[in-house]
Amino acid sequence: MRNQQTLAAPVTCTGVGLHSGQPATMTLRPAPPNTGVVFVNRTGKANGSLAASIENLVPTELCTAIHGNGFQVKTIEHVLSALAGLEIDNVYIDVTAGEVPVMDGSAAPFVRLIQSVGRISQNRRQPYLKIMAPIEVSEGSKWVRIEPSATPRITYTIHYDHPSIKTQTYMHECSPDNFEQHIAQARTFGFLHEVQALWARGLGQGGTLENTVVLSEDGVVNESGLRFPNEFVRHKILDLIGDFSLLGMPFIGHLSAERSGHALHNRLVKQILAQPEKWVLLNTEPAQSESRPVLPLSRHLPAVALQAS
Repeated sequence: MRNQQTLAAPVTCTGVGLHSGQPATMTLRPAPPNTGVVFVNRTGKANGSLAASIENLVPTELCTAIHGNGFQVKTIEHVLSALAGLEIDNVYIDVTAGEVPVMDGSAAPFVRLIQSVGRISQNRRQPYLKIMAPIEVSEGSKWVRIEPSATPRITYTIHYDHPSIKTQTYMHECSPDNFEQHIAQARTFGFLHEVQALWARGLGQGGTLENTVVLSEDGVVNESGLRFPNEFVRHKILDLIGDFSLLGMPFIGHLSAERSGHALHNRLVKQILAQPEKWVLLNTEPAQSESRPVLPLSRHLPAVALQAS
């Protein structure tokens, strides 16, 4: 168990949105304890802030997006994954467009940004949600579940009828070092015929071979090849970590998924919050009474589920 953490200083990156193709600048700034991850509108229109929480989620295609207080921001899963993977709990994210910069299609550029300024410990405990009983959501052959475990870990399996993917399974023990070394560099991917169809519909306008692994019928189109032989399933874990951060706090449990995606990931987060009898909160502040837990999602966390440790 640990204290909450934030950045030691602001840091900025500039790129283009994966789907809009429009220029986008993003600045990560330190935030006080119990802030969580909050996006701040810097588009030049009316300013506003928007918590990265499941209650602000909106349905979108091929990415994770939140909406509220007069603005929307899309394709947030990779930066959320970097923050969760490196255990950054409180941060303001200033955005100048309706989409986060895609950078190289992975979380590695965001990891490097965070590491360039460092992180600092804050004077508040970081609560953890500990799973006490299994919770699962499914859709046909696709499913994702979380069940009790002594440590946070993720097992993911994907199946694609493609010679470069086939069936891939990867197990990730959640820690900042493991995230940086084994998950952060895995890039988003797509199939050439699907990419062309997306372009025709006005999506994926910022997608290039510099930020997406593209597969033809025979293999990988990118001349640089893959960063890992199983880069595809590692990127699915990257996405899951980002999506699951919408829970609002770290978890202790075993997440496992097969053929899943953003929609099922988000449905599982909602199911967890709807079943408080299947989890407890650990590492809460001693001064907290049973009437009010903290964190941005406090209104979703019934007091009966609190357990100090």
